[in-house]
Amino acid sequence: MTPKRIFLLILTIVAIAAMGMDLITSWSQPQFQSRLELSQTDLVLQASAFQGDQTTRKALIDAKPEEAALKTYQETLGKVDKAIATAEAQLSKDTTGTFANEVKKQELLKDELRLRIGILQAQQKKPDEALKTWETVSQNSKEVATAKVLSDLWRDAIPVAAEPTLTQNLDGWFETRSLEKLYTLQQRSDAIEQLKVTEQQASQQALVRLAAINGLPAIAILSGIGVLLFLIGQRLIKGKQSLLSGTNDITWTVPWDGEIVWQVLVVGFFFVGQILIGQSLPVLVALARSADLIDPTTWGAKEKAVLSLVTYLALATGGLSVLYGSIRSFLPLPSGWFRLSLKGNWWLWGLGGYVAAYPLIVAVSWVNNQIWQGRGGSNPILPIVLEGRDPIAFGIFLVTAAIAAPLFEETFFRGFLLPSLTKYFSTWQAILLSSVLFAVVHLSLSEVIPLTVLGTILAFVYTRTQNLMASILLHALWNAGMLLTLFFLGGTST
Repeated sequence: MTPKRIFLLILTIVAIAAMGMDLITSWSQPQFQSRLELSQTDLVLQASAFQGDQTTRKALIDAKPEEAALKTYQETLGKVDKAIATAEAQLSKDTTGTFANEVKKQELLKDELRLRIGILQAQQKKPDEALKTWETVSQNSKEVATAKVLSDLWRDAIPVAAEPTLTQNLDGWFETRSLEKLYTLQQRSDAIEQLKVTEQQASQQALVRLAAINGLPAIAILSGIGVLLFLIGQRLIKGKQSLLSGTNDITWTVPWDGEIVWQVLVVGFFFVGQILIGQSLPVLVALARSADLIDPTTWGAKEKAVLSLVTYLALATGGLSVLYGSIRSFLPLPSGWFRLSLKGNWWLWGLGGYVAAYPLIVAVSWVNNQIWQGRGGSNPILPIVLEGRDPIAFGIFLVTAAIAAPLFEETFFRGFLLPSLTKYFSTWQAILLSSVLFAVVHLSLSEVIPLTVLGTILAFVYTRTQNLMASILLHALWNAGMLLTLFFLGGTST
């Protein structure tokens, strides 16, 4: 075995071990889907206070929104308990502190959930249950102080500094209900009236956002079902002449061998991207902090968005540099490689692929959630986008997710990996294998199945068009749609 292959073998073992550890660690982490459910629940509660035209309200909101919200919060609390139990089971083997930190983070989240569960119980005329719930808040001083204020209020006592505590530590419907209780005890009718006016304005905005969040996906799902039925019908009628047929007949002339593919994956994507760049940037941030140049603990969404973009651009630059260096000796490449063309109907394939992907991934995600029961982790930037409430930060995240990520990942996984694998596998086998690798490198167990489905659709669209513009468009639409959903939900998250 040559020294190069020994080096690649060692890197491969390290890569598998590192990614395996990340996937195992993600098992104890909650899915972001749980946060989305809570955010939508909060938005429904906010919109339920709307006193205007009731037609839209009745179409979008459950008849008993507070009961539905309490059930959702209690279910999420149960998922957090399971995540804590899973992480605690790994503490004896935890040498890095990862699982200990995860337990602490989840315990803090439990306090936030209990605050809101108590308010929901109090609103349903269950003050004794609410008081018992607030008594269990114990991990975070901010939540403990808020729980004490809430307990006093529902014992009909007016605590000191109640208003600033509530306004600083609660938001949305929960803040309004708590302040309403406070102002009632203080007999401040003017404050109650102003609170109602403010709430009506907020509830109207929440209703519009709720309509967008529910309406746009509904249109996408119905359109997607129509596209899928058309494709299935065409396959039954036209057979081998249909759009779904003949994929295995599409191939590329691959001038390099498997060692080049191995090298690009292990050195370009893992070693340079994940180790050299992925680990060096945090070290640089730590050094800058120690020199008092920056203080990451004070960073808001904007600063985190910039760091995310810089990190991703560095990772992409490193990976693409290794890719170029590995295949440079084979230039010029045969026709069909890395084709980016604005000519043809690539945009129709990209748009159609996006629409067709929507109902498939929604269905797969539902099944996936039943399997993982709220665990398995998610993309770490999603909570930042959801909670950021900063349009500039949102714009930076949009550049990262809807421009940088599609350009790099489509070039790497569809432009290089998929065609290269067709030298050793059938085209459909190459599509599936490249899609699984695409999903796994995102390092979240809960995302492996949905991302494999998305990767398969991206690969199919690219194979049929042999134009990266089609899969880039599909990828960009998917990521942008996800971020827009977070934008509409933003400001109501727990």
